[in-house]
Amino acid sequence: MAIVFIDTNIVIEYLRGDEEIVSSLKHYDKIYINDVVIMELYQGARDKRELNFIKKKILQFEVLQMHQEILSLAREIVDKYTLSHNMKIMDALIAATVLMYSIDLYTLNKKDFRYLEQVRLA
Repeated sequence: MAIVFIDTNIVIEYLRGDEEIVSSLKHYDKIYINDVVIMELYQGARDKRELNFIKKKILQFEVLQMHQEILSLAREIVDKYTLSHNMKIMDALIAATVLMYSIDLYTLNKKDFRYLEQVRLA
């Protein structure tokens, strides 16, 4: 079974109808996001109509639960990479999630994760 975790930028392009992204997501049996992705999407909504559109569309993705182990790993990632790679908290939480659940990460911002050797980029 093909599974993947999609970063916020992939969801955005999917919602915009990007044909390449829509087509690539059809190859997966299960597509996951987490609460970080959801919050970033909500934060990017321009108005109530767009927020409702986002809420409706993301129901098709499965939400991976974040727990203390993920938060602790994210803290370690930030500690290790904030100075050398300008690691952002949200990216660290996404990286920790895919590491804990052992899932590939599909993102358009590979540079934000490339240096994390254990993160498998789709």
